[in-house]
Amino acid sequence: MRILLIEDDTVLGAAVRDQIAADGQSVDWVNRLDAAGDAVRGAAYDLILLDLMLPDGRGIGFLKTRRAQGDVTPVIILTALDQVSDRIEGLNAGADDYLVKPFDLAELSARIGSVARRYNGNPNPIIEHGPLEIDLAARSIRRDGKSVSLTAREWALFEAFLSRPGQLLSKAQLEEKLYAFDAEVESNTIEVHVSRLRKKLGSSVIETERGLGYRLGKA
Repeated sequence: MRILLIEDDTVLGAAVRDQIAADGQSVDWVNRLDAAGDAVRGAAYDLILLDLMLPDGRGIGFLKTRRAQGDVTPVIILTALDQVSDRIEGLNAGADDYLVKPFDLAELSARIGSVARRYNGNPNPIIEHGPLEIDLAARSIRRDGKSVSLTAREWALFEAFLSRPGQLLSKAQLEEKLYAFDAEVESNTIEVHVSRLRKKLGSSVIETERGLGYRLGKA
């Protein structure tokens, strides 16, 4: 997944960013609402982590604006505001979850996974695809009963296909899932990762539509 983190606390922001990266996700971190607006206009995000108290305004206004514009990107609020009225306001504004600071980073990872699975239409973290048994929560795969190890980027790429079964994904869309703004993307990166996934998971697990992109195939 590609995640947008909107948080002005540098210590917490760095910790959350590192946790997301360790989970194999791509993250862009901004500390102001104006920068967040630029980010969502320039990239397609799978999930947004939103602080409510930011230097240039309240996150609630940002969320309401996104929802009014028809944006259905899942949003998890991260805030020190712990009153029931604050939670109700956040959820009524369109948030999918509400996490009060301070929070455990492992819990944040679990909530990100839970929200993402709901949006993908499969709240069950265990799915089967041919001979593959995939645990989305644990980020683990077994093929014919044997464990298969994927790198963080291989997992991020495979997860993109799992979340959109049957849908053709362009090279540009897949690159967005792997890297943040400041990461260098080599011209053959997707091809290399697709080749590795085929070797590990099955030669037909990802199908190529020449000149158009890739889609999830049979494992």
